[in-house]
Amino acid sequence: QLQASGGGLVQPGGSLRLSCAASGFTFESYGIGWFRQAPGKGREAVSCITSSGDSTYYLDSVKGRLTISRDNSRDNTRNTVYLQMNSLKPEDTADYYCAADYSGQCHNRPLVYDHWGQGTQVTVSS
Repeated sequence: QLQASGGGLVQPGGSLRLSCAASGFTFESYGIGWFRQAPGKGREAVSCITSSGDSTYYLDSVKGRLTISRDNSRDNTRNTVYLQMNSLKPEDTADYYCAADYSGQCHNRPLVYDHWGQGTQVTVSS
């Protein structure tokens, strides 16, 4: 099970940190992706990270503003992937979802992911 949290309302230029917490599976073996879906638009990959954390991907429009990281601690309360979001723009407004890929790889294609969490809403507005 995946649980995404951390969304909210923020002004342009502000920051948020999204969290994706996992339970019930071997979290450290999975690649984790963050996707977003704005109203009336398709789901797009924002970022992902491999199971080991040694490789990441970022959507071009978020490079330099968003940073993905993971904590693979054996302590189940810390099986979490974070998405630090800085210098937020109105076009970042969307529902954000995290997903887990059993292969451990980092993909920007939604269909390869095995588990999905519910979305957390991010609204960037003045």
